[in-house]
Amino acid sequence: MLYFYSSYRSTESVRINHALHLVAPDHLLYQQPSIVKGRTDVVTVTPWLAPIVWEKTFNPELLDSIYRQQNISVVATVFAVGKYVMFLKDFLETAEQHFFVGFRVHIYVFTDRPDEMPQVEMATNRAVTVRTVPSSNRWQTISARRMEFIQTLIEEKLQGSTDYIFCLDVDSKFHGHWGTESLSGLVAVIHPGYYRDPRSKFPYERRAQSSAYIAVGEGDFYYCGGAFGGSLDEVYLLVKTCRLNFEADAAEGIEATWQEESHLNRYMWINKPSKVLSPEYLWQDFNPRRQEIRIIRFSGVDKNYADIRPNN
Repeated sequence: MLYFYSSYRSTESVRINHALHLVAPDHLLYQQPSIVKGRTDVVTVTPWLAPIVWEKTFNPELLDSIYRQQNISVVATVFAVGKYVMFLKDFLETAEQHFFVGFRVHIYVFTDRPDEMPQVEMATNRAVTVRTVPSSNRWQTISARRMEFIQTLIEEKLQGSTDYIFCLDVDSKFHGHWGTESLSGLVAVIHPGYYRDPRSKFPYERRAQSSAYIAVGEGDFYYCGGAFGGSLDEVYLLVKTCRLNFEADAAEGIEATWQEESHLNRYMWINKPSKVLSPEYLWQDFNPRRQEIRIIRFSGVDKNYADIRPNN
């Protein structure tokens, strides 16, 4: 919560939620918005009226000017366990070029190889912190424990000091602007591999015994486990719930088909995201670029999983 004084010189301060109250600088010049012209090749709003963010659906200068006045802080988490540490340098260097440039950013790297951390020069008000995590001989276990580690980070370090948090895959790199247009309470990214498919083809967890279960005929979109975020409070509720559900499954000898991604999709089927990011925000380098993808902001790099995963 922030306190603002209104322009009519009231002597009383008003308690305002800065995520909902967007104040632009006076006399800021920008192109006139239109409600009859714009993107017609893609859908830009969900059935529950959450924006779907595509290139040319927002003004980055206007948005950044609004949020810069609020002095927001943004955290990103990234896991570089085992051979995945090889992707850290590109991730960090491209984040410096494109991820919330000009804002307070703190990247937390979870790794079992802290001695192999690359040296990347960070701009003012930007930092990297390493948190050591155990190794594993199963990539599925590493994937599944992300929710637990993020929950612990929020409880130990971030509460009261961080506004927004994004959880991102390390085997990815930034190519274009990723900024304040992505901010909201609960933020999901549509998976680039399924955004044109009917829900019957989504790889949801289909076993009713699992707490990640989504029945045939249900579901909205298929969301990425490799990029999600939002306000600290909303993400904390998400990761805590997914962790508890994963542990409940494990007690019954069940592992969801796609580990934390399955639990994430179940959570967001019930708890609708307040903003949805288009596949621009996590493309796949091995996929041909389609005409509606006018810019790639963040993408998973092409790789041989057999070379980097402890088991495949």
